Amino acid sequence: MKENQDYKNEGLAALKGHWPQAVLATLVVALLGCVCTLPYIIWAVKTAAIGSDPTDLQAALAYMGGMYRNLFVSYALIFLIAGPLVVGLVNAFKELLFSQDGKILSNSFRIGYGSYWRHMWGFLLKNIFIFLWSLLFVIPGIIKQLSYAMTNYILVDHPELSANQAINRSKDMMYGHKFDLFYLYLSFVGWFLLSILTLGIGILWFYPYVEAAQASFYRDVRDDYERRMNAAPAQPAPAAAQPPVAPTVSRTENPEDYMPKSE
Repeated sequence: MKENQDYKNEGLAALKGHWPQAVLATLVVALLGCVCTLPYIIWAVKTAAIGSDPTDLQAALAYMGGMYRNLFVSYALIFLIAGPLVVGLVNAFKELLFSQDGKILSNSFRIGYGSYWRHMWGFLLKNIFIFLWSLLFVIPGIIKQLSYAMTNYILVDHPELSANQAINRSKDMMYGHKFDLFYLYLSFVGWFLLSILTLGIGILWFYPYVEAAQASFYRDVRDDYERRMNAAPAQPAPAAAQPPVAPTVSRTENPEDYMPKSE
């Protein structure tokens, strides 16, 4: 495995000359995600404008029902519309790094919606698993997030695998490398804080940087996994030759053998 700076340098080298496309693709996906949350945002604004009596039980139950209903609709739209596009965007940065294909925005739609139901189901299933692990505690959720981090790439690179098999392949691939990826993420903390200080605008440049570096990390982890899978198992040493065993000759006793011989 390379050093973190190597992955970041490779990501920056791939993005050189392609920043406008990278920023535009990130902006489109972010705006689409915001559109998917409109049902909840509109409901929240309307509810805040109307107001409610906190002592009214019926109003409180109606408030909770409306909140969960609109949250469900918003999340459903995110998974149905934005989910496959996120898979496509991640792999568009991979294509940029691997083959210098700079059509990031068009590749995001082509790859993401090219196998719509499979990518949507893989995106949904991965996030459900992470959410369920997070219910146990924060740390298991973070570990599973790292463990399943290569799923989006595997969904595209291995169309013969089901969504669940792609998640399991990511888990196997990340065996022994979860801390490596966590350490790579940790090296971006300073850039993330700078992005926040720009009122979030800097994230349009920060996200492509992270994804390009992660694509380089994926290439290393994938190659390491393939080496491990292709390694021939050690052959057992041949058994030492055993000396030949003399055949046993069975002898039938004759009663006359024990009788005195006559002269």
